[in-house]
Amino acid sequence: MDIIPAIDLIDGRCVRLSKGDYATKRVYNDDPLAVAKEFEANGIRRLHLVDLDGAKAGHIVNAATLEAIATRTSLTVDFGGGLKSRSDLETAFACGAAMVTGGSIAVRNPEEFAGWLAEFGSERIILGADAREGRIAVQGWTEETTSELLPFVDRWYERGVRRVICTDISRDGMLGGAAVEMYRSILAMHPDLYLVASGGVGSVDDLRELQSAGLPAAIVGKALYEGRIALAALQEFI
Repeated sequence: MDIIPAIDLIDGRCVRLSKGDYATKRVYNDDPLAVAKEFEANGIRRLHLVDLDGAKAGHIVNAATLEAIATRTSLTVDFGGGLKSRSDLETAFACGAAMVTGGSIAVRNPEEFAGWLAEFGSERIILGADAREGRIAVQGWTEETTSELLPFVDRWYERGVRRVICTDISRDGMLGGAAVEMYRSILAMHPDLYLVASGGVGSVDDLRELQSAGLPAAIVGKALYEGRIALAALQEFI
């Protein structure tokens, strides 16, 4: 199973939220590049970089941080948050993102997102499927839609999506375990999907449970910053 640490950005600093609530922001480090280099030094090869400012603003804000990490580490960076236009997409790739994640745009402007998928392919365009109580949420998780998670993923699979980052918002930052049954349901529909679990991982045992459930990848965030999971403990997955 691929382990993908997360760096969430507000004002160019590493932060974590609880359940996607910006009011719960906690700053863990003022230097995201240093954090990324520490991940790299411990054998990590992937990074999930989220522009929370961009998610709220509706356009990329922390492009400089993306560029610094992409050009000064060997990490394969997938970048999300605020990608709403072709200009945002071009900025992300120009700054070194290997992949981009689109969530809100896949709901609000599906034809634009489908165009990205057709042009750049399913290896570089990731669907962000973020759900609260089974319904998709957008705009940095501040708005809930009427779209239900499983049909949403299924529709995009039929349109060519093969990589999905799926977050259970109610578990994000809570360290109480991942939504394993939710992921099982998605994989039961599409076993070949590169499904990335996100939200709730609080221990190495949580990662093992996801691995046993057949998840090809998992994002780890707060558990690393809080010392619940040591970087050295990830070697069994790497």
